[in-house]
Amino acid sequence: MATDYDAPRKTDDDSESIEALKERVPDKMSGTVDVEDADNPSGFELPGADLSDLELDVVVLPPQEDEFTCMNCFLVKHRSQLDHDGADGPICAECSA
Repeated sequence: MATDYDAPRKTDDDSESIEALKERVPDKMSGTVDVEDADNPSGFELPGADLSDLELDVVVLPPQEDEFTCMNCFLVKHRSQLDHDGADGPICAECSA
């Protein structure tokens, strides 16, 4: 069956009123808050929240034998990423590029 692309698309049979379409689509501007927020899936506190009473327990490990701290980006990297050990200290391959 051939399709006439020049024919009008809207016919009287399949036309719906704008009110009927609005009933089918949820109102995004409504005042209800979605419990499962896609932008905040794991329930992190949003910026500006008062976290002064929160105490964090973090274990900090010293650099391992096969690691170094790049003196340009100050990231701890594996020795395989060492480009050269300059006068200022070790530099990683990313920073030397």
